[in-house]
Amino acid sequence: MANPKSRKRKKRIIFAAIVAVVGALALMAVFRKKSVVYSVQEDKVARRNLTEIVTASGKIQPVLQVKISPEVSGEIINLPVKEGDLVKKGDLLVTIRPDNYIAARDSSFANYRYALANSNTAAANLEKAQIDYDRNYALFKGKLISDSDYLTAKTTLDVAKASLAGATEQVGMAYASLQSSESDLSKTKIFSPLDGKISQLNSQLGERVVGTAMMAGTEIMTVADLNRMEARVDIGEVDVVLIAVGQKVHLEVDAFKDQKFEGVVTDIANSAKNNDTSTTGASSSSSSPQDATKFQVKIRILEHEIFLPGMSVSADIETRSRTNVLTVPIQCVTMRPPKPGATTNNLETNSTIVMNTDPHGVTSNSPATNVASVSVTSTNAVDAKKAAEALKPVQVIFVVEGDHVKAESVQTGIEDDNYVEVVSGLKEGDQVVSGGSKVINRELQDGSKVMLGAAKSDAPEPK
Repeated sequence: MANPKSRKRKKRIIFAAIVAVVGALALMAVFRKKSVVYSVQEDKVARRNLTEIVTASGKIQPVLQVKISPEVSGEIINLPVKEGDLVKKGDLLVTIRPDNYIAARDSSFANYRYALANSNTAAANLEKAQIDYDRNYALFKGKLISDSDYLTAKTTLDVAKASLAGATEQVGMAYASLQSSESDLSKTKIFSPLDGKISQLNSQLGERVVGTAMMAGTEIMTVADLNRMEARVDIGEVDVVLIAVGQKVHLEVDAFKDQKFEGVVTDIANSAKNNDTSTTGASSSSSSPQDATKFQVKIRILEHEIFLPGMSVSADIETRSRTNVLTVPIQCVTMRPPKPGATTNNLETNSTIVMNTDPHGVTSNSPATNVASVSVTSTNAVDAKKAAEALKPVQVIFVVEGDHVKAESVQTGIEDDNYVEVVSGLKEGDQVVSGGSKVINRELQDGSKVMLGAAKSDAPEPK
């Protein structure tokens, strides 16, 4: 039988444990009732002028440049220019040894003269055959010669005509060969196709070069017009649809510190650039998806400066502008899941939607993933799609109302480096939360209590 003192001791221990549990639960309830107060910074919804900027980088290149490659092969025997020389259109740039091409031209000329002589002989034979045929025809009509003699004369005439036709074709072929030989000989001298500068010289005197007749030839030099330069920058597929010919551009060239240049968009590529390892210096397997969706945009530089091909440049392209529109600082805008029941009224009755949210409204440390966990069940695929669309995260700005904030769904427009346009959801003069970023993106919820901190001093004044 159990000792009475032992039973009393157990009862006291159990009672003390129950009291401790109840006390802990009470303390938890008290702490839960206490509201968290967030320290935030505020700003006003104000009217400003916005200009949307697309930034890109690239290289400076001449608007017009020509890579000089020979059309015939041989040894360079004359190279009167050097890299950096200014040349005029028609100036001699390079001479390739012409000996073989002179011999080929002379041989073609001899063949042409021989074919011409054969043609003259054939013409004389035809004339003689024609005379013999006319005489034999007259005798045949007078029945003074036999049928076989007449047919022999007629056949001889036909053969003479065919021989003249063949000889004439030979003359044409020989003449074409002569023209080709003379053309090859003329290509042993290369002249400048434009006024410009020798921006690159790759070959030297005495070097043998390969012509472009059957394959890619030797690139001897590059002649460029450095008076007209352009920036060639790469734009991603998301931004290239905003670019248009004629848009203004602000340029910064690394070689010219503290200087800015003006430009204008002149050309937009119609297809994405290829990942060419010869130009990028990296294998295609290591390229990111964005590298495969870059479009080249050409920007004419309006100022004249001593730009050199290949200089690095960054460009700020003005795409869209808005005047006197409602704006807030960019950091004010964040993403939140839609309010429960606010976006499901238009869904069909045969769609079932279950929203599983954290009791405190925060499901992730990342603002991009701070959304509700949604399960959509529907007998209609269209309804299910509508349900999923309705439950996408929405853009939210927190409006300060006394000691708490209200989450307002907004629609935004264009933005610049500091501000974003508010198309709908707010009115001018509203006080909005503008900092700090961690509180806005992760912690604040509709109805959260706030304490206003020091106003931001680095924000530009409204225009």
